[in-house]
Amino acid sequence: MRFYTLLLTLLISSTCAFAQTSKSHLYFEKDYQKVWCDAHCGTMEVVLQDKARVDCVTNTYAIEFDFAPKWAESIGQALYYGEVLKKKPGIVLIVENLEKSEKYINRVKTVAVKSGITLWLMYPEDMK
Repeated sequence: MRFYTLLLTLLISSTCAFAQTSKSHLYFEKDYQKVWCDAHCGTMEVVLQDKARVDCVTNTYAIEFDFAPKWAESIGQALYYGEVLKKKPGIVLIVENLEKSEKYINRVKTVAVKSGITLWLMYPEDMK
């Protein structure tokens, strides 16, 4: 009986977590990826030999997309993808609330300049 209670609790928790994620952003990350990647003639979800997935690859860049609060994670992924694919690392930072995201933008800019990462900012208005 305890097993079924635990299973039910996990199922409900994961359902609530998904519902919360979809409501916490104006668009899904994948939606931003598609719009940006299509506009830049890139290929989405390129799978590396180690099964890592690069969000978008263009002729020049290996690009990681993340919402602004995940700025630090995007740096490591962009650097890794660029190294593996022998392309320039890039980050598209998704900014849905400029006021709340300004500190994240400044943080990632500081590291991007020093690390040779190209940074683009994407806003909900870019989805139209």
